[in-house]
Amino acid sequence: MTNKFTKPKTAEEQTAMAKPVLLSSGNPQIPKGYGEAPVEAYITAMPGWKSDVGRCLDALIVKTVPDVCKAVKWNTPLYGIEGQGWFLSLYCYRKYVNVAFLRGMSLTPVPPGASKTQHTRYLNIYENDQLDEAQFIDWVGQASQLPGEKL
Repeated sequence: MTNKFTKPKTAEEQTAMAKPVLLSSGNPQIPKGYGEAPVEAYITAMPGWKSDVGRCLDALIVKTVPDVCKAVKWNTPLYGIEGQGWFLSLYCYRKYVNVAFLRGMSLTPVPPGASKTQHTRYLNIYENDQLDEAQFIDWVGQASQLPGEKL
Protein backbone atom coordinates (compact mmCIF):
# COMPACT_ATOMS: atom_id res chain seq x y z
CA MET A 1 0.00 0.00 0.00
CA THR A 2 1.30 3.43 -0.88
CA ASN A 3 0.85 6.42 1.44
CA LYS A 4 2.70 9.67 2.03
CA PHE A 5 5.35 7.82 4.09
CA THR A 6 6.22 5.10 1.60
CA LYS A 7 7.79 5.30 -1.78
CA PRO A 8 5.66 3.74 -4.54
CA LYS A 9 7.09 0.48 -5.84
CA THR A 10 7.85 0.08 -9.52
CA ALA A 11 6.29 -2.85 -11.38
CA GLU A 12 9.71 -4.54 -11.47
CA GLU A 13 10.15 -4.17 -7.69
CA GLN A 14 6.67 -5.54 -7.05
CA THR A 15 7.32 -8.54 -9.29
CA ALA A 16 10.69 -9.23 -7.63
CA MET A 17 9.11 -9.08 -4.17
CA ALA A 18 6.15 -11.32 -5.04
CA LYS A 19 6.39 -14.87 -3.75
CA PRO A 20 5.80 -17.45 -6.45
CA VAL A 21 2.42 -19.09 -6.42
CA LEU A 22 2.54 -22.87 -6.21
CA LEU A 23 -0.26 -24.88 -7.76
CA SER A 24 -1.81 -27.73 -5.74
CA SER A 25 0.64 -30.16 -7.37
CA GLY A 26 3.59 -28.11 -6.07
CA ASN A 27 4.37 -26.68 -9.50
CA PRO A 28 5.23 -22.96 -9.75
CA GLN A 29 2.70 -20.80 -11.57
CA ILE A 30 4.73 -18.82 -14.10
CA PRO A 31 3.31 -16.68 -16.92
CA LYS A 32 3.71 -17.97 -20.45
CA GLY A 33 6.80 -16.65 -22.20
CA TYR A 34 9.61 -17.46 -24.59
CA GLY A 35 13.34 -17.34 -23.96
CA GLU A 36 15.66 -17.60 -20.99
CA ALA A 37 13.82 -15.27 -18.57
CA PRO A 38 10.59 -17.25 -18.04
CA VAL A 39 12.51 -20.53 -17.65
CA GLU A 40 14.84 -18.88 -15.13
CA ALA A 41 11.80 -17.52 -13.26
CA TYR A 42 10.31 -21.02 -13.16
CA ILE A 43 13.54 -22.59 -11.87
CA THR A 44 13.94 -19.87 -9.24
CA ALA A 45 10.35 -20.47 -8.10
CA MET A 46 10.80 -24.24 -7.74
CA PRO A 47 10.53 -24.88 -4.00
CA GLY A 48 13.42 -26.11 -1.86
CA TRP A 49 15.87 -28.65 -3.25
CA LYS A 50 13.97 -28.78 -6.57
CA SER A 51 15.40 -25.43 -7.63
CA ASP A 52 18.94 -26.88 -7.48
CA VAL A 53 17.79 -29.85 -9.56
CA GLY A 54 16.18 -27.47 -12.07
CA ARG A 55 19.39 -25.44 -12.39
CA CYS A 56 21.44 -28.60 -12.88
CA LEU A 57 19.08 -29.97 -15.55
CA ASP A 58 18.93 -26.62 -17.35
CA ALA A 59 22.73 -26.34 -17.38
CA LEU A 60 23.12 -29.89 -18.72
CA ILE A 61 20.55 -29.24 -21.44
CA VAL A 62 22.25 -26.01 -22.54
CA LYS A 63 25.68 -27.68 -22.43
CA THR A 64 24.40 -30.53 -24.61
CA VAL A 65 22.32 -28.41 -27.00
CA PRO A 66 23.86 -24.90 -27.04
CA ASP A 67 21.28 -23.53 -29.51
CA VAL A 68 18.30 -24.85 -27.51
CA CYS A 69 15.13 -22.73 -27.52
CA LYS A 70 13.31 -22.27 -24.23
CA ALA A 71 9.79 -21.33 -23.23
CA VAL A 72 7.27 -21.67 -20.44
CA LYS A 73 3.79 -22.80 -21.48
CA TRP A 74 1.14 -24.24 -19.15
CA ASN A 75 3.48 -23.64 -16.18
CA THR A 76 5.99 -25.98 -17.78
CA PRO A 77 9.48 -25.17 -19.07
CA LEU A 78 9.93 -26.51 -22.58
CA TYR A 79 13.16 -27.08 -24.49
CA GLY A 80 13.31 -27.42 -28.25
CA ILE A 81 14.99 -26.73 -31.54
CA GLU A 82 13.73 -23.90 -33.72
CA GLY A 83 11.79 -25.32 -36.64
CA GLN A 84 11.73 -28.84 -35.12
CA GLY A 85 9.52 -28.37 -32.06
CA TRP A 86 9.87 -29.22 -28.36
CA PHE A 87 11.78 -32.30 -27.22
CA LEU A 88 11.75 -32.03 -23.40
CA SER A 89 9.76 -30.49 -20.58
CA LEU A 90 10.08 -30.14 -16.81
CA TYR A 91 7.35 -30.22 -14.19
CA CYS A 92 7.65 -29.79 -10.47
CA TYR A 93 5.59 -32.05 -8.21
CA ARG A 94 5.47 -32.02 -4.41
CA LYS A 95 7.93 -34.92 -4.01
CA TYR A 96 9.89 -34.95 -7.27
CA VAL A 97 10.92 -33.17 -10.45
CA ASN A 98 9.51 -34.73 -13.61
CA VAL A 99 11.45 -34.66 -16.88
CA ALA A 100 9.33 -35.57 -19.91
CA PHE A 101 11.12 -36.71 -23.02
CA LEU A 102 8.39 -36.01 -25.56
CA ARG A 103 9.73 -38.65 -27.98
CA GLY A 104 11.17 -40.82 -25.22
CA MET A 105 10.10 -44.13 -26.73
CA SER A 106 12.63 -43.44 -29.50
CA LEU A 107 15.55 -43.05 -27.06
CA THR A 108 18.06 -45.79 -26.25
CA PRO A 109 17.75 -46.93 -23.56
CA VAL A 110 14.15 -45.84 -23.08
CA PRO A 111 13.75 -43.59 -19.98
CA PRO A 112 12.15 -45.52 -17.09
CA GLY A 113 8.84 -43.73 -16.54
CA ALA A 114 5.84 -44.85 -18.56
CA SER A 115 3.31 -42.37 -19.92
CA LYS A 116 -0.31 -42.46 -21.02
CA THR A 117 0.80 -40.93 -24.32
CA GLN A 118 2.32 -43.13 -26.98
CA HIS A 119 5.71 -41.46 -27.45
CA THR A 120 6.47 -39.79 -24.09
CA ARG A 121 8.66 -41.26 -21.36
CA TYR A 122 9.53 -39.77 -17.97
CA LEU A 123 12.45 -39.47 -15.63
CA ASN A 124 11.40 -38.60 -12.07
CA ILE A 125 14.06 -37.16 -9.79
CA TYR A 126 13.49 -37.34 -6.01
CA GLU A 127 15.30 -35.36 -3.32
CA ASN A 128 18.04 -37.87 -2.51
CA ASP A 129 18.47 -39.30 -6.01
CA GLN A 130 21.84 -39.22 -7.72
CA LEU A 131 21.28 -38.05 -11.29
CA ASP A 132 23.16 -40.14 -13.83
CA GLU A 133 24.43 -37.07 -15.69
CA ALA A 134 26.05 -39.05 -18.49
CA GLN A 135 22.79 -40.88 -19.23
CA PHE A 136 20.78 -37.66 -18.99
CA ILE A 137 23.14 -35.88 -21.40
CA ASP A 138 22.92 -38.83 -23.79
CA TRP A 139 19.09 -38.76 -23.69
CA VAL A 140 19.05 -34.98 -24.25
CA GLY A 141 21.41 -35.31 -27.21
CA GLN A 142 19.30 -38.06 -28.75
CA ALA A 143 16.01 -36.24 -28.07
CA SER A 144 17.28 -33.02 -29.64
CA GLN A 145 17.90 -34.87 -32.91
CA LEU A 146 14.35 -36.20 -33.18
CA PRO A 147 11.35 -34.38 -34.63
CA GLY A 148 9.86 -32.37 -31.77
CA GLU A 149 6.31 -31.76 -30.62
CA LYS A 150 4.41 -28.69 -31.78
CA LEU A 151 2.88 -27.68 -28.46
